[in-house]
Amino acid sequence: MIYPMFLVVTLTFLVGCVTLRTRFKSVYDKQVSPRYYVLMQGQDVPEAVTKTTRCFNNLFEAPTLFYAAGCLYVALDIENTLSLIAAWGFVIFRIIQAAIHLTYNNLIHRMLSYWTGFICIIVLWLNLIVHAQ
Repeated sequence: MIYPMFLVVTLTFLVGCVTLRTRFKSVYDKQVSPRYYVLMQGQDVPEAVTKTTRCFNNLFEAPTLFYAAGCLYVALDIENTLSLIAAWGFVIFRIIQAAIHLTYNNLIHRMLSYWTGFICIIVLWLNLIVHAQ
């Protein structure tokens, strides 16, 4: 369970780097005033800034449920095939969702990968409840 969690942390770090690079570039290219980033409001910004910021923020939402389940699996020393499949499934669909978000950003594709990953989290939690007794 540690490896899937580490991979999501790595994904968050990488998307954070892309977000930071996009923000610096927007200021360097004079598309966005540095003051915009104080409160993230008051100016229209390029799509790339909004897209990378939202993708980065998304990695602090649903993945928290994944991290909580993963920590419980580790703490309770529970590991079985279903939990590993669900954990790696979540990681794969989260990577796909972020890649879609940062590239061609098709809403249907992004939504399908998001909800498939979320189903993996539900499976993790249900499996945890069954095996934590």
